[in-house]
Order: sequence, then C-alpha cells, then structure tokens
Amino acid sequence: MSVVIKEVVSKKDLNAFIRLPHALYKNCPQWVPALDFDEKNTLNPQKNPAFDFCRAKYWLAYKDDIVVGRIAGIINDRYTEVWKQKNARFGWLDFTDDYEVSGALFATVEAWAKANGMDGIQGPLGFTDFDREGMLVEGFDELCILSGVYNFPYYPVHLAKWSYVKEIDWLEFRIQLTPDSYEKMDRMARIVEKRLNLKVVTLRSSKDLLAYAKEIFALLNNCYKNIFGFVPLTEKQVAYYTKLYFSFIRPDFILLIADKDNKIVGFGFTLPSLSKALQKTKGKLFPFGFLHMLQASRKNDTAELLLIAIREDLQGKGVNAMIMREGYKTFAKNNISMVDASGQLETNTKVLSLWEHFDAKQNKRKRCFSKKLS
Repeated sequence: MSVVIKEVVSKKDLNAFIRLPHALYKNCPQWVPALDFDEKNTLNPQKNPAFDFCRAKYWLAYKDDIVVGRIAGIINDRYTEVWKQKNARFGWLDFTDDYEVSGALFATVEAWAKANGMDGIQGPLGFTDFDREGMLVEGFDELCILSGVYNFPYYPVHLAKWSYVKEIDWLEFRIQLTPDSYEKMDRMARIVEKRLNLKVVTLRSSKDLLAYAKEIFALLNNCYKNIFGFVPLTEKQVAYYTKLYFSFIRPDFILLIADKDNKIVGFGFTLPSLSKALQKTKGKLFPFGFLHMLQASRKNDTAELLLIAIREDLQGKGVNAMIMREGYKTFAKNNISMVDASGQLETNTKVLSLWEHFDAKQNKRKRCFSKKLS
C-alpha cells in the first residue's frame, strides 16, 4: 500500500504525532523521550510565543493505516529578517526505514516551503535554540542527553538519498571530573577574578535566580547573536522560558559570575542528568513520572552542561575557568563525577578549546542538513 500523508488538524492527530517516537524507539536503550505536555505546549500556537513570528504545519505519514512517520515544517519570519535568508525549517522528524515514507514526508514539507516563497530548507531545527535540533550522525551507542537528540543510523542515509547536504555540526563531550582538573581551574579562576575584579553570585533559592532572569536572557541574546541560526528572544519568550524553567530548576546548579557593579557577565546552566528518569516517565509526568524526575535531581552521578555564555568583551580572558570551578564545587557536593556537555557548534573554537583542560572525550556529533529548493 502506498504512503498517505495527512496534515495534523485535530487533538487526536497531535497525540499521534507526539507519541509516534514511543512506538518507533520502544526497544532502543539510548533514546530519551520528551515530556508530552512540553511537546504539546511547544507545538501549540496558543501557548508558544514563537508563533508571534513563526508559521508551522505538521504532517503524519500512514501506511496500511499505521502511523509510520512525522515531520514539522516551520517558517521563522524573524530568522528571515535577521539573517536575510529565506530558509524554511523541518523538525520533529521521525520515520521507519522506508524510502517511500521519508520521501513522501520531505516532498510534502518542501512543497509547502516553496509555496510560501522559501528558497531553501534546513533541519532538523525547532522554533528556537531551546528546542531540540540536529540529527545524530555519530555516537549511536550513547545515551541521549536532555538537550540532545537521538535517531537511528539510517536517518542520515535517507537524507543523503533525498539530496540533503551538511550545513553545520554540533559536537557533544563527556567530561570525567578529576582533582587535577579542579586544581588547574581553581588556579586560573583565582587569577581571573582578581585581575578582572569579578565575583561569584551565590543563589540560595529560586527567588534569588528569578531576580537575575532578565539579565541572564539579555546576556544570552547578546552572546549568541552571531551563532548559526540564532534569533534573539523576545520579551514574551523570555517571560515564557522564565516561567517554564526557572521556577523548578535547582539554583545551586546555575553558575553566575558578576562584575564589581553586580552585573552578570557570565553564566553556566547545569543540572543533574534527567535522561534515565525521562526514560522511566515514558513521556508522562503524572501520576509517577515527576517522582522519577525528583529522585534524579537529588541523587545522581552525572550532570549535564546545557548553556554557557560570557559577555563579549570578556571572552577569551579566562572567565570560563571561574564558571567551571564553581561547577566543580557543586558537582562535588552532590557526588557527581561525570558531566555531559551539550552540543557546541564545530565552529565555536572558543568553547571547544575549553575542553582541552579536562579529561574530555567527544562522544557524539549531530548535524543540521540543508537543501536548495529550485
């Protein structure tokens, strides 16, 4: 039977769209699901403020009346304005190992992008950099991290079949924490904080963290402005992400550096690894999923480094040593011996050079693909 493509138009369709990966990866020990409610909010124009400047459609692929694939098409008008490129995005891509399925999905999203005046298409990408992005091309035997992606090895083979080529890669690292590395970071940090008159901001509660939220996101917007595909967050998005994350994230895992005027000049966002806990939730926070998440946040031997940013005029001056030293202290207090660093662009040499000071190993590579639409 041939493949049938159906646009997502109902709640039932959206549930099928969100739950497809659970069937596709149910026997895959490396895959980590997203939470269903988080996916629904992200894909909902009434909830996600990115829809103020984004257009999107979602499709399901059926074969013999069974869902065998999905894809989202996104046009980010602010991206077009900022980067002067008319590229649509595809994301939320999953499919069985069937060229007829993947071909039908790509033909659909490409036709939609062309009909909306786009010259090219890139992905996998989301609405913003806070969504999962990229396709795994190396490290298929590694457990996925919260901010990472997992897909079967046949995915990039299918993209090559449909004339998609590499746009850029993100690299992920696993860092073993050692006393030697801490001592090295501590020496560097002491010199930097004295020379630049910087200090560590101690957060004792979520309320303390919330007081710095706008300043943190302003720094993020400034530091990431030249990063591939980045579009500065709006005030509505800042409020959305502040409410979504800052109310429950552990403040002792947020590493803030300030200048003499108490202005934030650098930060590192870390958290205990939630990968295994998310696997246990099976995408459902209730009735028991939240208990797995709570336990993982309190007892864990692995942490994840989500974001790191340093004010532009202080980059390359050792501020990262202060951030990593404070991270070491937090990890030691919580018996954490391993850190998974989320994807960093292969062109971001300043961040990549940081791992030369650690017992670090690149263990994954994910890729953004692109295609010109003639």
